Amino acid sequence: MTPREYLASAAVPGGQELKLYRRGGDFMIVLDRNELMSSRMSGSEKALALMTIERLKGRKSPHLLIGGYGMGFTLRAALGALDKTARITLAELVPEIIEWARGPMVDLADGCLDDPRVHLVMGDVVDSIATGPNSFDAILLDVDNGPDGLTAEANDRLYSRAGLGAAKHALKPGGILAIWSAGSDDAFTRRLRNAGFDVDEVAVKARDNGKGPRHVIWFARKR
Repeated sequence: MTPREYLASAAVPGGQELKLYRRGGDFMIVLDRNELMSSRMSGSEKALALMTIERLKGRKSPHLLIGGYGMGFTLRAALGALDKTARITLAELVPEIIEWARGPMVDLADGCLDDPRVHLVMGDVVDSIATGPNSFDAILLDVDNGPDGLTAEANDRLYSRAGLGAAKHALKPGGILAIWSAGSDDAFTRRLRNAGFDVDEVAVKARDNGKGPRHVIWFARKR
């Protein structure tokens, strides 16, 4: 097996250290002993975008907020599915993630950060959510392995009753809050419903070929 090559590290504000590795042509971002993301598994991240956009059919010039760039799979899938009138606000907390996208992973990024429909905001997605009422047609969150603050404890506020209330306030009527997770969480599903969302929990495969572990996406529609 080709050995894994360490490339760089980055401190998550208020959290732990991320490390970027390469093995052959594949990249991995690791937190402690957890492989947070890999360029070999992108199916569920793409589904986060495509299944959200499917639920927005009929909306003109939609404005999406994506929390977390990761390896750009969600952003690139969204750009491929949206027309030229759409807008995407991308919030990324860790500057090095964007540096890696423009550096060692530039081929993987495929120019998505320079698309004129994309507005990159360096900072906490919580602050972008607080922009104002009825700001977004959809909010897509992939900043942790699920509805708890794995990469940074401060991310817990995204999934609390107050955090869900803020997201609902920021969505336009009928807008979608989509949250990626490595696994299901019945308590979180109830919390979404109690926050006043209509909830659809969908299991998706991690790989494009339908193989690999099963991940979960919650699609919560504002009533």
